[in-house]
Parts: sequence; structure tokens; C-alpha cells
Amino acid sequence: GDHVRLVDFGEVRANDWLAVNQFTVIEGQNNRRPDIVVFVNGLPLGLIELKNAADEDATIWSAYAQLQTYKAEIPTLLHYSAALVVSDCLQARMGSVTANQEWFKLWRTIDGEGDAPKTALELEVLVRGVFERQRFLDLLQHFIAFEEDPDTGALHKIIAGYHQFHAVNAAVEETVRASGMAVPVKALEEGTGTFWSGRQRGGRPGDRRAGVVWHTQGSGKSFSMLFFAARVVRHPAMQNPTLVVLTDRNDLDDQLFGQFQRCADILGQTPIQAADRNQLRELLNRASGGVIFTTIHKFAAEKGEAMPELSARQNIVVIADEAHRSQYGFGGKVNEKGEMSYGFASNLRDALPHASFIGFTGTPIEKTDANTRAVFGDYISIYDIQRAVADKATVPIYYESRISKLSLNAAELPKIDEEFEEITEGEELTKKEKLKTKWAALEALVGDPKRIALVAADLVAHFEKRLEAMDGKAMIVCMSRRICVDLFDALIKLRPEWEAETLKVVMTGSAEDGPAWQRHIGSKEARRKLANRFKDSKDPFKIVIVRDMWLTGFDAPCLHTMYADKPMQGHGLMQAIARVNRVFRDKPGGLVVDYLGLADQLKKALMTYTESGGQGDATFDTAQAIAVMLEKHGIACDMMHGFDWDKWTSGTPTERLQLIPAGQQHILEQEDGKKRWVQVVTELSRAFALCAASDEATGIRDDVSFFQALQAALNKQSSQNRKTPEQIDAAIRQLVSKAITTEGEVIDVFTAAGLPKPDISILSDQFLAEVRGLKHKNVAAELLEKLLKDELKVRSKRNLVQSQVFSEKLKKTLNAYHNRAISTMEVIEELIKLAKNLDAATKRGEDMGLTDDEIAFYDALASNDSAKQAMGDAKLKVIAAELISQVKKSVTIDWTLRESARAKIKVMVKRILNRHGYPPDLQEDAVKTVLAQAELLCAEWV
Repeated sequence: GDHVRLVDFGEVRANDWLAVNQFTVIEGQNNRRPDIVVFVNGLPLGLIELKNAADEDATIWSAYAQLQTYKAEIPTLLHYSAALVVSDCLQARMGSVTANQEWFKLWRTIDGEGDAPKTALELEVLVRGVFERQRFLDLLQHFIAFEEDPDTGALHKIIAGYHQFHAVNAAVEETVRASGMAVPVKALEEGTGTFWSGRQRGGRPGDRRAGVVWHTQGSGKSFSMLFFAARVVRHPAMQNPTLVVLTDRNDLDDQLFGQFQRCADILGQTPIQAADRNQLRELLNRASGGVIFTTIHKFAAEKGEAMPELSARQNIVVIADEAHRSQYGFGGKVNEKGEMSYGFASNLRDALPHASFIGFTGTPIEKTDANTRAVFGDYISIYDIQRAVADKATVPIYYESRISKLSLNAAELPKIDEEFEEITEGEELTKKEKLKTKWAALEALVGDPKRIALVAADLVAHFEKRLEAMDGKAMIVCMSRRICVDLFDALIKLRPEWEAETLKVVMTGSAEDGPAWQRHIGSKEARRKLANRFKDSKDPFKIVIVRDMWLTGFDAPCLHTMYADKPMQGHGLMQAIARVNRVFRDKPGGLVVDYLGLADQLKKALMTYTESGGQGDATFDTAQAIAVMLEKHGIACDMMHGFDWDKWTSGTPTERLQLIPAGQQHILEQEDGKKRWVQVVTELSRAFALCAASDEATGIRDDVSFFQALQAALNKQSSQNRKTPEQIDAAIRQLVSKAITTEGEVIDVFTAAGLPKPDISILSDQFLAEVRGLKHKNVAAELLEKLLKDELKVRSKRNLVQSQVFSEKLKKTLNAYHNRAISTMEVIEELIKLAKNLDAATKRGEDMGLTDDEIAFYDALASNDSAKQAMGDAKLKVIAAELISQVKKSVTIDWTLRESARAKIKVMVKRILNRHGYPPDLQEDAVKTVLAQAELLCAEWV
């Protein structure tokens, strides 16, 4: 049948573009007005929620919270959305409809891949960079994928970041050039922005070297590969190409294939994983098309044969994951007899002589690695650690050496020399051969029972302190399967309760392994289930022991600590430690704890990183976090100077409780005290969480506990500081005494102040008198402010005029207080007066014989004093009752959306006002107010 194209991706001007301010949406009983909705051909593909930059309580995250309300109340609008934007007009972030708060990201570019000027506003950069029409269509067509969680069935909508968008478009251009299929054309007529790597240097048409995309681990490399594949298969110049996605290990092949398979819609075809060498040859012997996954080892020649040519086509693209790895075998080696032998990569080139090669890597190519450059070419795009951390695409990694904690003699310390080679799980030598290697000697030293017992004891103490400060998980990396099992046994001996759920070993094995090992050796499916459990932050499985499983391509964002007790170097070391750099809620960083002495290997890996053009430190010493922690602790102590909080550790629960309002008073008496305290304690808590096991952190633990309790109490007094569910379920934990907590949250501020928690809609004289009599006056003022703001927020949904009048009075009073124009006692009296007037306004409707709806319309008519004097209460009550009756009969579910329906109700309101003699010169404002009030209430009427 015929197909209708909803969007013309080929011709921008053929589409209808519209941005609507304050677009009203009614769904069910809900009536909402998103700030800006962007329509393409009538489809709401973009939504921008804005907050006031001048209001310090209105942040981008309150805009994010507003989006969550839209998702719950008007979900249909968001079904079509491509890009959701939150901004306070200064900061701006973009994400998808399913993105958590941490995945709303910056967009740093406008034209090309060069960063926008630092002076440009983030909102301007995002709007011009994303919503430029051609670029927006490109993002819509090629850079949005859907992925279904294989376990929960939840559907995730993935939208590319700016680094992925530009890198992929550059990579497609370079691939077309390298293939010699056509003269490359700018993918999207982008401006002449500078690519960070200078693009592919020296690339020539038809040279088959498309280049290398180096995007640091954790920044979405597999999705970049997916978006590249989807983009290149549709490129007309490539004439339906065949893509060969290449890895060097079966588990990585499975992981990457699974990712592509779950997102197959964007590819327009189903990817295929070659089961063996013969199937791979069959798959490549095709005329066109196909996305084929294979390991390099399947490009093996039959015994005694030369590798045959499988396809001479030019439009074959080999996409190599971690292209620099030696296992690929680029280049030849001379054996003991002096004969040259070639690796699997040579067979690949023989099989596909005209294919083009592109590499994606999370770690840089070594400066001396000429082989990889000869095959792939130079960098197309670099997204380094510094940029990823700045964009919050990853978190920084901290390094802590614990060798000194093991109390071993120098002679007992393991030594790793430059010639040392790791034995990986798939390449174990026979026991007889292994005894001859350096590995065996080191393994015997590292696996000494005395040393394992010391590591186990230190690890338990360290991780338990980590968990006190920050929720999350740990990975222990051991150098042999024997040590994995022995360390498991040593840990269980210290913590028997860990055996059931908390601690697991993940490793492969065979039937020959003894019974002590068999309990740890599961099937591939069992390992998959364990992986899913470990990725679930709520699952009690907290600690995993591995040898080389899960060290590459494994994402568990809640993993925040790696205990390294295995020799690693170069790319393997960089990839392993990157397991802890994933973004997760408010996780401030990952930590690598070194029990083996990897500092020199880290320095060498960092040298390679820097020489390749990468910026920023690959790791930070925990001494830096300790220094920050002590600095922030000092600032907090300075702010508490003159206040004695010794009772926090030595007092009774009641005495501890009494410290909170007294401490609040001390903070609130200082200029900007609350704001400065919340900021410094947040920074202190983040630094503390990074080095909680250090002696320095232990020394200030009780102080941090008290400071956090004060911060939480101050935050609770501000209704504007309500946290998102993600923030409440935070990674960083509060070290607050259980005596003053209820289910992990600081006890309610009213209880702390010695007051019963009131019903905010009934502010009794007794309660207000108790507030007036509070010892700590600043606390009293904060409590009243919170109560009034909460009540006005409720009323703003029912009575427009009343909430506006009282909100303005409250704002005026608080401004005078914050500007020191009135004293604390004066502001308390003003707020009590305001509270009583608000209570009286509520009862006024009852006294006048009006319902809540009628009093709301009465206030709309009486908002002008002249009208009120001219008409009198009696007439205004009659008009209000008639308006309610007639408007209720006339409104429909979509009346706010249809101009004709609004006009009809507007005429009807005017007619009623005229009939009752409402002053003609005041009617226009009255009609506007009445219609606005009707919009608030109409959801309950239809």
C-alpha cells in the first residue's frame, strides 16, 4: 500500500515548523501548560521547560521535576518527543523522555564539532545547536534509538550526546572517502567548526583507512558504534554496504551484539552473529547488505590453505572494537625458526581486500603503534577524560594504595617488572609450563595465605567504611582462580553473613576443577543472571570477585570501588579501572584500591594517554579528596565557631535532638548562612564519601554526621528544595545518628523545634503562639515561611487571585527580612499576621455563604477595588454564582485549546457582566481573570 512520510528528511523547507509558548494540554482531569512545545508537521517533537534565572529556588532540576509531572499527568504529549530540554535560562540540559536526571546532558556545540564560545549562554548553545532545522532532522532520523531492558521489559529512549553526534557524522564522511565509493560531501552542510583531533590527517579517497574514534570508557562508545552503523548503512553513496563488527573475545562479541540486537530498529535490519568460521564465510559471500558480528579468531585459514578472498566489494566496512589490541594480530611475527607468520588480521585483509576499516576505542593508540595506524589511519574524533568528566558523562577515578596497610616485609611484597605478561582466562598454560613462568612465582607470593588474610581483613574494614558514606558495590580483581576462591573463603571467615547474598565469585572453569571451586563455576546463563543482579543497585549482591570476567565492556553504574590485586598494565589496566567511572545518581567518583603496587603501570598508561593528545588526569590520588575534605571541614567548623556540639557524640538522644534547632539558629544568624552551609556540607559530604576509609575521615566522622543533620533540617524547611526521587534515593549516605532518624531521614523539623506538626490549612492561634514563643527566632521565621509557601502552592491551584495577593505580600515581607530592613522578631510578627489573614480569607467564603468555587470567582471580580466599590458585595456574589453555573455548562475538555470555544465563553462572560452593570472600562481585565480562574477549575467540571 501507499506510505505517508510524516517528516521530509530530505528537504527542510517542505516541513511545517512551529514553536508554541504556554501550550495548554488537557488529559483526563489534568490541565498543564508546558513552557515551549516545538512542532514539526503538527507532531510535538521538542519540549522546553524554563525556570526563572533570578529565583535561586527555581533550578533546572525543578524544571526536570516539572517534566516528571507531565509524564504522569499528560503522557500523550510526550509519546512523540525527541528532545526534552530543562533550563533556568542560564544552565540548560537535554535528555529523552525516559532519561534519569543524571542523563540530562550539556550540548556544547553550535556549528561543526568545535565548542561554542565560553561566553555563550548554555540555553542559546543548545537551542541553536540542536534546534537548527537541518540538525534537528538529522538527530531525529539517525541519533535516537530504543532499547528494551531484557530483564524488566522497560523501554529506554536513547538520544545521542553532542560528542556522539559530531563524531558519527565525521566518521561517516571519512568512511565514504576511505571506501572510494564517492567524493565525500559534508554530511549536513555543517559549518567549519574545528574537530578536536583535526579530523583524519593525510586521508586519501579509496585508501581504506577511515580512522579511529577515541571516546573514553563509559562515554557511550557502543552507542556511538550503533549510531555510526545506522548512519552508514543508509548513506546513498555506500550502496547498501555490508558491515563487519569485529571484537577479539567471545564475551565482548556477545555484549556488543546484544546491544545492536536490542536496538535493531534503528539499523533497519536484524544483525547476525556468526556462530563459526564456516557461517562467517557464508555470510560474507553475499551481494550486499548485512550487519555481521564476529570475533577476529573466526578469520582463520583451514590447515594448509591460504586465506581465500571472500568478497572483492568496496562497500564493506569493518568496524573494530578496541582496534589497538595486540590480539588482533596486525603485522607479522617471526617464529623460532625465523619464519614470518601473520595474525588473524592478515587473514581478514586477504578475505576482504577492498574493505574499509574504522576503529572505535576507549583507550588511546600508543605512539609507537604503527601497525594500528597503518590499518585504520589516525583519529577522527577524541572525547577524552577531561571532557567526559566535565560533561558528567563519566565520574573521576581516584587511586588509593593500601600496600602499606598489609604490614608485609619488603621481601614479601610482589614485584612486577616490564616484561611481565598477564595470563588471561582464555589462555592458561598447562600447570607444568606455568611453573616456569614469572606468573607462577608472583602468583605464589600474592596467594600466600598470610597475605590473603591481611588483604581480607583490610578489605572488609575499608569497604564497610565506604558503605557507611556511600551506597554502592565493589569489584575485587585477583590474579588467579585459586586466589579468587581463597580470598572468598577468607572474607566469609570474617563476615559469614556475606555468604548467602553479598559476596560472589564470577569465573569460568571445567569439570576437572575440584569441589571447592565448582560452587563458584556457573553456566553462561548463571553468569548473565549474576551480572544483572550486580547492576541492580537495590540487589543485596554487593561484592564480586573476578579474575578477568567483567573487566571490559561491563557497565554497572552503582559500582564505585575496585580492589586491584592483579598485575595489569597499558590498555588492560585503563579499561579495568574504568569499570568504576560510570555516572550513578550523586556518586562523586570511583575508587581504585591498589593492593599490588600498580602505581608505575598507571603512570605509564597515563603517559600513553597524554602523548595521544588526551587531556585531564586519568586518575586522582585520594590525597586530593582528603585535602578537599579537610578544607571543607575547616570552613564548616569556622561557620560553627562559638557553638558547642560535643553533646552530639556524648549526649542523650534528647540532647542530640535539641542541638538541631540551636545549630540552625546559629547558621541562620549569619549572612547567607543557610545557602553557604548547604553548599559547604554538600562539598564536604562528596569528598568524605570518596575517602571515608582514610584515617583523616575517621577522625572527623562525628562532625560530618552533625553537619549533615543540620543541612538536612535546613533543607526540609524550604518547600522549594524538594528532591527528586533519584536525589532522595541518593548514593551518598548521611552519617546521622539513628537516635534522631526515622527510616533514614532526619526527624521532622517541627519535632526538632519542639512543636506538633500542624495541618497547614488550619493555622491555629495556639500553634502561632507557640511559634512566636520559640527560643530560636530564625528557626521560627523559617518554619513560618515554609508553612505559608506550602499553603499558597495548594491555593494557587484553586483560587488564582487570592494566591497571587498573598504570594506578593509574602515575597515583599521576606525581601525586607533578607535585606535586613526588618528584624527577625518583626518578620515573625508579619508572617503570623499573614498566616491569620490567610486563615480568615479561607473562612470568608463560609461567612458569605459561597462555595470554594464561587469565592474564587468572586475574588476574580472583586480584584479591582473600583469595581468592588461600584458593585458591592451582594451584586458580585450574584454574578459569581451565575458565572459558575453558565461556565460549567459551557466548558468542554478541550475548550482551552480551541480558539472558537474560548471566544464563545469570553462572549458569554461579557454578556453576564453587562447585564449586571459591571463597569465597562474594567470589564476587559475582569474577563481575563475570570477565564484564567475557569482554566484552573475546569478539569474538575468536565
